[in-house]
Amino acid sequence: MSSQPMADAELVNVFETEQESEGMVVHGLLTSAGIESVITSIDATQNIFPGVGGVVVRVNSEQADEARRIIQEYQSAPILAEDAEGSAEGSDAEP
Repeated sequence: MSSQPMADAELVNVFETEQESEGMVVHGLLTSAGIESVITSIDATQNIFPGVGGVVVRVNSEQADEARRIIQEYQSAPILAEDAEGSAEGSDAEP
């Protein structure tokens, strides 16, 4: 998976994950902040390197520090009580 690269921009990695869905969330987060990003797959031959792979989110080098700050803020944001309750309601646990 790879988005269209930005023209003539030096791209740097700002986020790596084994989960494609997590990479898409970070890509959307950066896009909503006005930072253009590219998602690139990290594919390794599974019979040689089982469990290796994932995605990398890359941005223009001039926006890398801002992108990392936004990602860090997102990762360290507390979980809201109503979000936690909503996920508990969806489980099979007894009330």
